[in-house]
Amino acid sequence: MAKWKEGDHVRVIAREVTDEDRKKNRYFEHMAGVSGLVQNVYNDAEIAVRVDPESMSKITRDVHTKATERMKDKFLEGLPQEQKRNLTEEELDFKAQYVLLVQADDLVEA
Repeated sequence: MAKWKEGDHVRVIAREVTDEDRKKNRYFEHMAGVSGLVQNVYNDAEIAVRVDPESMSKITRDVHTKATERMKDKFLEGLPQEQKRNLTEEELDFKAQYVLLVQADDLVEA
């Protein structure tokens, strides 16, 4: 039975990155300490966590913000003027989610 379920508030533990982590892309330094909500439980070991932007480091948050701006610009560039005028304020100012795939052993309750 899975320890985590969708909607749980969790935090990624801080630990040393191992060679195995690097080989399998399982854990990176920038993940340490971030918190968020469990978005999906794929199995007992792999958990998707939607990260709270406030818990990101400044560098990660800046990269995420710039990437979101580029996505918005690209989306708007591809739309005809008439469709742009019909977009709501919320659609024009969407927020991209930052989701990490984390090993269940690297999570604690936040």
